[in-house]
Amino acid sequence: MTVLVVGNGGREHALALALARDPGVGALHVAPGNPGTAAIATNHPVDAGDGAAVAELARSLGAGLVVVGPEAPLVAGVADAVRAAGIPCFGPSAEAARIEGSKQFAKDIMGAAGVPTAEAVYCETLDEVGEALDRFGPPYVVKADGLAAGKGVIVTTERVAAIAHAEASLPDVVEEYLDGPEVSLFAITDGASALPLQPAQDFKRVGDGDEGPNTGGMGAYTPLPWAPAGLVEAIMSRVVQPTVDEMARRGTPFAGLLYAGLALTSRGLRVVEFNCRFGDPETQAVLAMLDSPLGEVLLAAAEGRLADVGELTWKPGAAVIVVLAAEGYPGTPAKGGSIEGPRLFGSEDNVHIVHAGTSLDAAGGLVASGGRVLGVVAQASDLAAARRDAYAAVDELDAPTLFHRGDIALKAGRGEIPTPAL
Repeated sequence: MTVLVVGNGGREHALALALARDPGVGALHVAPGNPGTAAIATNHPVDAGDGAAVAELARSLGAGLVVVGPEAPLVAGVADAVRAAGIPCFGPSAEAARIEGSKQFAKDIMGAAGVPTAEAVYCETLDEVGEALDRFGPPYVVKADGLAAGKGVIVTTERVAAIAHAEASLPDVVEEYLDGPEVSLFAITDGASALPLQPAQDFKRVGDGDEGPNTGGMGAYTPLPWAPAGLVEAIMSRVVQPTVDEMARRGTPFAGLLYAGLALTSRGLRVVEFNCRFGDPETQAVLAMLDSPLGEVLLAAAEGRLADVGELTWKPGAAVIVVLAAEGYPGTPAKGGSIEGPRLFGSEDNVHIVHAGTSLDAAGGLVASGGRVLGVVAQASDLAAARRDAYAAVDELDAPTLFHRGDIALKAGRGEIPTPAL
């Protein structure tokens, strides 16, 4: 089977790596891709947001499956264009992708489906924002209603900062604060059936100790040694399946990857957000643990026969990803910094590097070209070992303009996260 992955970030590189391990995948292509994907697939300089161009490329390649990675092309209807060309596509329609494209739409779906989530108010003016902030009190949670590349949320005890964030991002959703540890769960769905992947936890704040502004994610790990028994089953029965059923009831079935970001609060399980695609950077850790052939599963979902697949299988142990970001991120990142070191374009051990924001300079050298630049992924016998190997590989890199958090999976590896109640 020929597979085309659409996108150019770390998530797409991780997807390409997992698909390359699938014996059922023959030719592998990525559009537009990055220097990392070029080492394992054929890159094509096609705009990921141009549905007609993506569909034409897939047709010319004889693709048996197209996997659309990023949220913006999905919201723009790229998956619709590919399916209209008669090619199986993994990724929701533009209408279904509104579950990430609009926070208010997601809240409406959850309300109708009876899915537990934070109480929230949709605000179109600053006066409405102020009233909602007063209603919920600190810590204040303000989310831009539309897509914001993982950086549209502020959680702060400073009312002035919450107002300033809202002013720059109206319309917004103001929510009650959810306490407790957060969990990420991916579910592959064909619009009727849903199949869970292994749960993970990511780190949104830019600095150690969860200090500083929110980012797209500075690292992640899987599985969760502190997770309560029955966590995945509870999420699937209380959150994922009711959401899939409600979308189908409305005539806009969600077929693709439904990402549920959740908090295990003192009052029980609550949804923080939905995404319409694989989350970044959790995908890099989760797919490093996957033992099932990814292409076969995604094709079954794209063709509406996911119920025939059966449960996914997983490698023993754990995986950790540490993100290296460019100076200035999540603001204006410094670009052009050189990157050297081992494993940049392949590895034969338990550590590999995922490219998220890299390019080649005129001399062919690897340089930083985005905010989050690299992800160092290690898979080992347990969380502490995976964490040790990931950070050892980070230390081997020569990338003076990049920085990283030093505490990814630290508390979990030490057994310092208490098991919350469901």
